[in-house]
Amino acid sequence: MKLNPVYKREITVSARSFRLALILVLFNSILALVVLLNMYSVVEQVKLTAEIQYSSFTGIYVFVAVVEFVMLMFIMPALTAASVSGERERQTLDILLTTTLKPWEIIWGKLIASFGTMFLMVMSSFPLLFVSFVYGGVTAYDVMILLLCYLAVALLCGSMGICFSSIFKRSTIATVVSYGVLVLIAAGTYAVNVFALSIARMNANNTYASSLIGMADQANSGPFLYLLLLNPVATFYVMINSQTGDNQVIKSLNQWFGPHPESAIMDNWVVLSILIQLLLAAIFLYTAVKAISPVKGRRKKNK
Repeated sequence: MKLNPVYKREITVSARSFRLALILVLFNSILALVVLLNMYSVVEQVKLTAEIQYSSFTGIYVFVAVVEFVMLMFIMPALTAASVSGERERQTLDILLTTTLKPWEIIWGKLIASFGTMFLMVMSSFPLLFVSFVYGGVTAYDVMILLLCYLAVALLCGSMGICFSSIFKRSTIATVVSYGVLVLIAAGTYAVNVFALSIARMNANNTYASSLIGMADQANSGPFLYLLLLNPVATFYVMINSQTGDNQVIKSLNQWFGPHPESAIMDNWVVLSILIQLLLAAIFLYTAVKAISPVKGRRKKNK
């Protein structure tokens, strides 16, 4: 199997860097310190009350999972936003395009190299997640779903960064736009649902005798709720709540945006959201390939 030359170069440079080892040590040291302090507090609580709070060990799982999710969501765009634009700034992108490498191989190599670094950090912290296995409450299936959620958010944020890195010539602009779009997806879809819910409740309050039949309490954000399928934060919240909470997706979403009827989308929310985010990541990658592809320029010159 032929190894992607771009990936090989990027991963070799990263592996030889002292910074990667330092980041791994610091990241896992902080997580390990928090886990040990949590376990120490549980032991001290047992000494005082002779009661074991098993929910505290589930809290370790939630804490580590949340920290890794935030890390993936906010570091991946920074790693990929300068991948292609950095080559352009160093005037090496044209040299890459004159080789036998195809544009999609360049984009894919850059993405996988950044993803590999983040995947190494995530996997290195998994022993801390497995501490909760000793006391129960978390299953292997839960960890598999968590990995899928990590995969989706890493590919979405990474492909977003590499897309704008291919479109814009400056790495600074690509980074700003990447984070702007990420905030738009994460906070924008939430804000749209909050606005739609407020409008629905306002209309319900203005309806005749609404206070008597409780129409305002039945108001919801309507079809705008399904915009949250694009939102990795909402997907992660639903997933982690289903693993450590009441396992009711509808109840979790209805707490925010009003009561919605049951549907197949609600029953399979996490899986559908992950698939949609992977599709969106594929669109970003396709756009990145088209942005650096020299075929269009050659055709114009031939005409």
